[in-house]
Amino acid sequence: MRIAVIGTGYVGLVSGACFAQAGYRVTCIDTDRAKVAQLTEGRVPIFEPGLSEVIAEARHKGTLEFSSNTKAAAASADIIFIAVGTPPRESDGHADLSDIGEVVTAIAPVLRDGCLVVVKSTVPVGTADRIQDTIQSRRTDLDFDVISNPEFLRAGCAVGDFKRPDRVVIGTESKRALGILETIYMNLGIDSTRILATQRRSAELIKYAANGFLATKIAFINELADLCENVDARVREVALGIGLDSRIGPQFLSAGPGFGGSCFPKDAKALARTGEECGARMSIIETVLASNDRRKRSIFEKIRRASGEDLRGKRIALLGLTFKAGTDDMRDAPSIALAQTLIENGADVHAYDPVGMKRAAPLLPPSVRYHVSALDAARGADALVVTTEWEEFRHLDLLHLKRSMSRPLLVDLRNMFSEQQVSDLAFVYCGIGTRSAWRGSAAIAEGSRRTARRLSKVARSGRQEGLVAAQSIAAAE
Repeated sequence: MRIAVIGTGYVGLVSGACFAQAGYRVTCIDTDRAKVAQLTEGRVPIFEPGLSEVIAEARHKGTLEFSSNTKAAAASADIIFIAVGTPPRESDGHADLSDIGEVVTAIAPVLRDGCLVVVKSTVPVGTADRIQDTIQSRRTDLDFDVISNPEFLRAGCAVGDFKRPDRVVIGTESKRALGILETIYMNLGIDSTRILATQRRSAELIKYAANGFLATKIAFINELADLCENVDARVREVALGIGLDSRIGPQFLSAGPGFGGSCFPKDAKALARTGEECGARMSIIETVLASNDRRKRSIFEKIRRASGEDLRGKRIALLGLTFKAGTDDMRDAPSIALAQTLIENGADVHAYDPVGMKRAAPLLPPSVRYHVSALDAARGADALVVTTEWEEFRHLDLLHLKRSMSRPLLVDLRNMFSEQQVSDLAFVYCGIGTRSAWRGSAAIAEGSRRTARRLSKVARSGRQEGLVAAQSIAAAE
């Protein structure tokens, strides 16, 4: 059985590579000839843990190839997976289906009898119906099926999510198509109990509903974090307490700078637009989007307040740029708006990200300076801002880091550290969701005095080793 996967972004490339690794003959297609050439040479254009190894194994088996010839690949395929992008339209926020339309126009004349056209792209309800009508109008005698098979891959864990999914949703009214796709996924080692067969339109809506709900959890905990700061509670304790409820669960209850990425913002917008157009307004989702926009703006205000109000001439170091750890994806990353606003207010922005700086450079203001390490970015900084929860940041030599800074202010937008952990090292610490955070210029002044007192005490008592030990324990935690 031959499979064609059209689109080599996160979804298409991961899906195609995993199918090929399992022994299916797969052609991944993209109109970007430079990307196809890069993949053919064995170079993977995106950072996704484990993906390079899967592609290399499939290429070694001879089951995976890359092409820019959509028609030729579709003409020889039994199954065509459509995995092209559906970004939000600037005009109204709805999903832009122009790439889907181009693919359907290209493949319709060459499809084989009995073929399956499987839509993995995230599309509004009714899109598969329109694809079927378009193909049928051009090939009245063609025997084919259009199936909705949405993806649920998380950037940074996409390979594992594909191979060990929570569920595989197959939306079709065709028993033949359902049987073929069930067999393909079960041959990947996926248990049949993980496969959910639905109506086609239900499958399309499941993806939007899932991302809308997860975005809602994030917006909710971020608003709770603000409340915690005002009533002297701790959001991490609140999140733990509600997350232990099996009806709620702990995932997506980490307060931070707001959600970003390729899915949550655009899918929430598309869901809101669909509701508006269909007379079933999604007022909760609309509120979530507004809340997230406010969140991204309020983060800057928190940093400004903690830094002493006036940011002109101050050096701000950003640790992490991607929208989350484990990926180089910069789409809708909170760091974009944050860096822009910091610079507009006179700050000198320096940045470090383990894998995302190349993708970040075209999106961030040109005055942002990039560094080869967190320590290098922090050197001479008036404030250090953790924007992405990369694991390597947990193991930083915090004492060395503080000594390299001009002022010992650590703004932790991901709550990677505990206040006790860094305060023991004489940092002024501002985490998310505690009243002790965000105390403004008074905090800086007091922090500087506390730093001087503690270092003086250490020098007098000869307990420098104690600080080093404390830092080592903190890093290990």
